[in-house]
Amino acid sequence: MGFKEIIDDFLNRSPDRGERVDAPAADAFEEQEQEIFGKIENQRKYREGFHRFIRHPLRVMMEDPVTVLFISVPAALLLLIGGSMSLVMSYGFGVLFTTTMIDDIFVFSLLIAIVPLAILDLKEALRVSSIEASLPNFFRDVAGMNDSGMTLPHAIHIVSEGEYGALTPHVRQLDTEMSWGVPFVEAIRRFGKTVNTPLAERSVDLIAHASSAGGDVSEVLRAAAHDAYEFFNLKSERRNGMMIYMIIIVMSFFVFLFVIGVLSSTFLSTMAEAGEAVAASGSSQTFMGTVDLFLYNRLFSHSALIQGFFSGLAAGIMGEGRVLAGLKYSAIMVLIAWVAFRFFI
Repeated sequence: MGFKEIIDDFLNRSPDRGERVDAPAADAFEEQEQEIFGKIENQRKYREGFHRFIRHPLRVMMEDPVTVLFISVPAALLLLIGGSMSLVMSYGFGVLFTTTMIDDIFVFSLLIAIVPLAILDLKEALRVSSIEASLPNFFRDVAGMNDSGMTLPHAIHIVSEGEYGALTPHVRQLDTEMSWGVPFVEAIRRFGKTVNTPLAERSVDLIAHASSAGGDVSEVLRAAAHDAYEFFNLKSERRNGMMIYMIIIVMSFFVFLFVIGVLSSTFLSTMAEAGEAVAASGSSQTFMGTVDLFLYNRLFSHSALIQGFFSGLAAGIMGEGRVLAGLKYSAIMVLIAWVAFRFFI
């Protein structure tokens, strides 16, 4: 072996040996790493989107009430189409015009479609209201504990033993993360994401930015508490101020039902009897013609159902500023209109 070969062997010996020794370990490590990341990616796919809805439908529907439409709307369409076909096959197409059975099927299909969404939306609205009412107290309590000389993690731990309504589990989760050593800014941002209300996100964003800039945490928390308190008060005042308009909408619906009831039971009935009497007498006079009382009542029924549904949506917009909030009023008024025309008018 010449001098050049000796030098090359000396210079390349360590890397060659390192590669020969470490290559299998590196390959095994990369395979293990890829396997872990693959499992994480698969779990992420199942935690999001349609896969999560399939695995945890109730949990997803509780978090986002609109997703219940994936179940309620197909069920309503199934009842509507199946019921209509069953009526037509049993009684012929004339049943669509001579009875109100198809109207009954439509009303129940509509209720099946909107009642689950209305219930879940009401539940979510109550949760948000409870959180927004408790959020100022939580921030104020943490600020007070911190001012008394406690560290921020200790202050949050003490406060987490209190009761803050729907906010309580989120406060205890924040305490757990702080006890694990998660920085306050990161933990409070996660807190805002899990609470998932506009007021919480707004307050958390204020606290996180002020804390990152080096501000006094206690003063920041007090400012956030004051802001959340004012926001909740303004929202409550708006709801109370618009309550009169909601009452007007509901009362107008009942007045409409009352007028139709009086019109149907007195005026239209009298006209129908007079028309039948003229027709029976064989007179050539056409007093008012033959009045189809069933047709008029059915038209009035349709108009009452339509007014009840859209009046409920208007009440939700006026009272709570959301169309979905009006679905509960729509369902109630549609049901009242149906009962009134099927059993009383």
